[in-house]
Formats: sequence, structure tokens, C-alpha cells
Amino acid sequence: MTARITRRCTTAARSRIAAAGAIAVAGALLLTACGDQTNEGSADGGTSTKTSDAPLFDQLPAQYQKSGVIKVGTNAEYAPMESVENGKIIGVDPDIAAALGKQLGVKFEFTSGSFDGLITALNTGRHDIAMSSITDTKQRQEGLDDSGKKLGKGVDFVDYFLAGTAVYTQKGNPKGLKSIEDLCGLTAAVQRGTTYEKALQNQSKVCKDSGKKAVTIEPFENDTEAQTRVKSGGAAAGVNDYPVALDLARKADGGNAFEVVGEQVDAGPFGIAVNKDNTGLRDALKAAVDAIIEDGSYQKILEKWGATSGAIDKAAINSGK
Repeated sequence: MTARITRRCTTAARSRIAAAGAIAVAGALLLTACGDQTNEGSADGGTSTKTSDAPLFDQLPAQYQKSGVIKVGTNAEYAPMESVENGKIIGVDPDIAAALGKQLGVKFEFTSGSFDGLITALNTGRHDIAMSSITDTKQRQEGLDDSGKKLGKGVDFVDYFLAGTAVYTQKGNPKGLKSIEDLCGLTAAVQRGTTYEKALQNQSKVCKDSGKKAVTIEPFENDTEAQTRVKSGGAAAGVNDYPVALDLARKADGGNAFEVVGEQVDAGPFGIAVNKDNTGLRDALKAAVDAIIEDGSYQKILEKWGATSGAIDKAAINSGK
């Protein structure tokens, strides 16, 4: 659907990458976003080195200059941010990664898995980064659970997009909802482990504290299941990231399945998650995000996917609250 492969990235190479991913991770979906790079073998037939004339190649840690690859964990169920079409992962995040690849001179290889396992997979070394519409929060930065208990060391974020929480309903809004505050006493569907599940939990507490019935929250393993629950009428509404909810309302069943209720609330930054020990990669990614904002490619990507409401002027590290 979109051109994300730069020169020196052939169809055969993509086939080899896809085959390797299928062996390593059953059912995983791979996308390669390639930057400019060349391989120069040593004269004595030893280990090859990689060089690049990409503007920010020299800012990358040596391991990525050598491998030419940054492994990305994602959950490809959030059109327009990331989704699967014809067996490929497409969307805002893969296109941004492709633009970052041109600046850094490396390939970004996407593997899709469960959303709530992305940070764990990152910190165990399965991925180099996680890029999946992940809201940057202090809780995630510090590795805390909802009660404040320490679960892990947390992650650093390179913030590149802004989005809030949105409520969507069946087309026609049969319950007459106007905002998340109208969900008291109703059932709402959501994907487990997301910030908008937390938003529903907070709203449910507000409902109870004001003497109203709590929100009945139905969390699902993936967002598609939550959408199906709303579409069938089993839940009065679903809660999702604002650009995702807008895209869903525009496209599902030709725009006849859902509608978005009210405006987005609690807007916060989406961040590329990076292991806290990997500060070199973190800083190189921030420089690359700033570069694509500056050269205009970032804005063009957002325009292509109808996501300009989330544009930022400058990348940040750990700006979430």
C-alpha cells in the first residue's frame, strides 16, 4: 500500500527477512523499513563492516552500525498507527520508522505480538525498541503496576506523537452518550493493559464516588475483540486512542459501524520505548525524530494517514506524566 523500502533493499532480501521471522516467532508479522547502507567486506574475507552516508549513522551505537538492524516490537491492531494488510504491517509507526531508517542508515524490522508483553520483551532483549502507540507514562518509565509496586526497571521513551482517549459507540449512538462520564452503570469494552483501560478504571471510581453505578469494564486481549463487542451491542461503548477511534469510525463497514463520541481527553505523548541501559540508541532516535520533523517527512506521513491531530514540534525524552 505504501512505499517504505529504500534503495539497496530488494524483494529477495525482504523474502529472506520474512522467512527468518517465521522460523524465529511462529505467526509473527515482519516489516522492513530500510535506510541507506552499504556492506564492505574486509580484504582477507573476515567479518564485514557496515558504513553509511545517512546523516545520523555516526550517532548510533556500534552494535547497530554493525548489524544494520533495529528490531521493533509492536501490536499491529491499531489502524492507522499500525495494522496488517496483505500480510504486511503498515501505518503511521512503520512509515515513521522508515523515515527514521533513512536518517540513521539502518533497517527497522517489525514483529507483532501482544501489547501487554511489549515492554517485557524489550527488557529481555527480544526487541531493541517497542513502537506501538505506547503512551509515555511515569508508571511505565519506572516499571510500576497500578498500585505503585515495582515490577521491573521500566523503560525510557522517545516521544514522537500526541494522542488522547476517545469513546466510540455503535453507529447512531443508541445510548445517547456524550462523553466518558456518561458510562456510569454501563458496560465498556477495552484492550487489556492499555492507558485507556486505566481511564475507564478512573471513570468508574468517579461514578461510584458520586453515588452512581460503576462502569462495567470488559478487558480483552486484543482491540479487535473489544470492537466486536461494541458492534454486537454487548458493550455500550469502547474506549481507545483518539486517532484509532477516528479511523475505526471512518472505515469499519464503510463508516457505518461506529461513531466517536465527544472530544479526546487526557491527551499524552506516544513514545518509542527503549531499554534504560540503551541511552545511545535512545538519543540517536530522538535526533532522528527531530530530523524528520525538520525535513517535513514526518508531517507528510501524518497527512497520508489522517493523523495530523497528533503532530508535535519537537521530540522529547520521558515527557509523560
